[in-house]
Amino acid sequence: MATQQENPCDRLLTVQQLASKLAISKRGVHRLNSSGRIPKPLQIGGAIRWSEKTINRWLDAGAPDRRTFEEMREVGR
Repeated sequence: MATQQENPCDRLLTVQQLASKLAISKRGVHRLNSSGRIPKPLQIGGAIRWSEKTINRWLDAGAPDRRTFEEMREVGR
């Protein structure tokens, strides 16, 4: 039985790239993140990145808040 796994080559977005994708400012991304309104970022050392695949799924789901999105992902497994 095959399990669904994340692609290890998934593109990681910087704050600037995510801001461009969402058509908002970098500060807007930080505000959305601190208020829990976008998916949780990955921390790699001191760098903050978002999985492009996760962001696309979040947008396809209607851009719900972080808690709702994570609950939706858990149910989908």
